[in-house]
Amino acid sequence: MKNILLIGGSYGIGLALVKELQNDHHVYVASRTSENLSGLHCTHIPFDALTDTLDKTKLPEVLDGLVYCPGSINLRPFKGLKPEAFEADLQINFISLIKVIQTVLPNLTASEQSSIVLFSSVAAGMGMPFHTSVAAAKGAIEGFAKALAAEYAPKIRVNVIAPSLTDTPLADKFLNSEEKKDKSAQRHPLKRVGTAQDMAQMADFLLSDKSSWISGQIFHVDGGMSTLLVNANS
Repeated sequence: MKNILLIGGSYGIGLALVKELQNDHHVYVASRTSENLSGLHCTHIPFDALTDTLDKTKLPEVLDGLVYCPGSINLRPFKGLKPEAFEADLQINFISLIKVIQTVLPNLTASEQSSIVLFSSVAAGMGMPFHTSVAAAKGAIEGFAKALAAEYAPKIRVNVIAPSLTDTPLADKFLNSEEKKDKSAQRHPLKRVGTAQDMAQMADFLLSDKSSWISGQIFHVDGGMSTLLVNANS
């Protein structure tokens, strides 16, 4: 059984991943709340990625996996975005991620081969209107992940999942009606929006030994949006 740390795991993709991992691994969830974790096989560590330093005394000396889940969806016209908005998106998506990795780096290097899984966005690779702030923050993650993967190979594998809009609490205002869900689904070649389970299953694979020869990659789990042209007649 592997020791796997999730930063954020009480909602959305993180919670789905806890459920995916709990029976086969020792799962540690560092998040602001333990809500929704009752009855699941995991150890909760109170932690706010924006303000707290992770308490390593509650973690095992060896970590085989790390998944950083906190993020943001800040979609507004560029002309209305102040620099503070960019700073806020960078803080939750990227700067706090760096602090966590630096904190647990000795634990990750203590493993025979550990795996870090991060989350970007389809918007980091596609030009999408109103996405300047979040695309900048997620783009930082993608560049960072490749550099980190190169620096720590073969000891640590680092990969990134880049979803399209996924049906989670974070995206609720964009998918809070059947009309909105259908409209979003039609923008994707596979004609549905992503689910937390879709992303959790990919993260599970990247944490597992089945992906032991994969590192420095960006995986577009996006219903085909980033690479396939939608057929309007389908």
